[in-house]
Amino acid sequence: MDTMQRNIPLLLMRAREVMMQNFRPILNKRNLTEQQWRILRALYEAKELEPRELCEICCILSPSMAGILKRMEDLDLIIKVPSKFDRRRVEVLLAPGVETLVEEVLEENIKAYDEFAAKVGDEVLYQLEDVLDQLLVKASEDLSDDALLEAPQKVNGKSRKKAESTGL
Repeated sequence: MDTMQRNIPLLLMRAREVMMQNFRPILNKRNLTEQQWRILRALYEAKELEPRELCEICCILSPSMAGILKRMEDLDLIIKVPSKFDRRRVEVLLAPGVETLVEEVLEENIKAYDEFAAKVGDEVLYQLEDVLDQLLVKASEDLSDDALLEAPQKVNGKSRKKAESTGL
């Protein structure tokens, strides 16, 4: 057995790359990075978040997040406002008009996801989601991050798999 082929972290990275090949052209067409898209998607769903919340949701380290948010602010993708509850904190929101951009990308992502699902099979994707959920729950039992332990759920009436996969 070739140990490089059975390296699970490497297999996960390869699987991610295979999936992202379907979505990167959609982002590239709009000059968006994958990190920027994850942030836009999170803000679209939550309306406003603190940078630390974005870090957790989008799996981006805090030092990187600061630079990404600055560039996104310069590109008029987001705005920062003082928190309503604590003026020392800042909330991040979508800039006016960006919601339309997010909806356009989501629509194209759904089409790309459907094409990918038709190629590999819905059942394979359902099984993959289930196995990854199990892995995250079992591997995270000793961690305090409740976000990793969330059970599968519906998002906007769709299975979490489809809603999240199309949103990256």
